[in-house]
Amino acid sequence: MSQPPPFSPTVTLLTVGRVWEAAFAGGLKPLGLTARKYGLLGHIRGMPGISFSELARRSRITVQSAHAAVAALVESGLVDDGTAHAGAASTLRVTAEGESLLARAAEVVARLDAEFAAQHPELTEALRVHMTRVMSATD
Repeated sequence: MSQPPPFSPTVTLLTVGRVWEAAFAGGLKPLGLTARKYGLLGHIRGMPGISFSELARRSRITVQSAHAAVAALVESGLVDDGTAHAGAASTLRVTAEGESLLARAAEVVARLDAEFAAQHPELTEALRVHMTRVMSATD
């Protein structure tokens, strides 16, 4: 009989992450959102007027992908681009419809957070401590 592989926190975290990523995707799907769209909307709401370059950097996508994604968000009425022409600085902002969608998505996240915390209280606290440490290191 072969030996089980040694414990790997990296592989374990990736596995736990994939399980909850699937739950997150499943919760957002009825809202017509993907994790990427949710993230883009959050970045635009958090920083109105964000440039496409900065939006792409924060989202870890190409500038071309950011333009395409924002165009789809504009077309669906979730984002407004007050300039929308080549060479002009963007003035992206989330519309009232986008804000409403983000509020509904926040309910999904809150439900998933509660489920996760109930199932994994020690991991929840460890993640909170880690995030606090990471955020204070960037200040």
